Amino acid sequence: MSVESKSQPNAARRFPGSIVVMGVSGSGKSSVGEAIAEAYGRPFLEGDALHPSENIRKMSEGIPLTDDDRWPWLAAIGEKLASREPIIVSCSALKRSYRDKLRESAPNELAFVFLCGSEAVLAERMRHRTGHFMPTSLLQTQLATLEDPTGEVKTIAVDVAQPLAEIVRQALAGLARL
Repeated sequence: MSVESKSQPNAARRFPGSIVVMGVSGSGKSSVGEAIAEAYGRPFLEGDALHPSENIRKMSEGIPLTDDDRWPWLAAIGEKLASREPIIVSCSALKRSYRDKLRESAPNELAFVFLCGSEAVLAERMRHRTGHFMPTSLLQTQLATLEDPTGEVKTIAVDVAQPLAEIVRQALAGLARL
């Protein structure tokens, strides 16, 4: 088996629509999203790049975002999902209402890869990353806001307490089953 065939799922088993890699801060959305995009040969969109500057300022200062803060950001992500070409997007998508908004925006099928883990694992991951505006102090508010998507249609969950390669492998395998 070639390296290419190990990293890229069979085209017949790829999820045909766009994919949102979701979870709280520190779950690895960007790393996993980039890897899925590479395996699928699709564009990757870093959802944090679409946050209004006021949201970034608030989070940088340790101020949790409200629903009112998040709706314009989710609308911007929804506009990208509305493209006819499937993409891979990182987005916390913490509440069911947020995910439903994203589902309404996507003209084709939409899947969610939920990156989950214990508060201890997530906090440790956040402490070791650099160059991100989200402080570890906001992890508890994100966990309190999170409405577990397990059981929602076209949603798979992957535990982040394992190496990145295994997380990606499980995500790709789960997407192939949708």
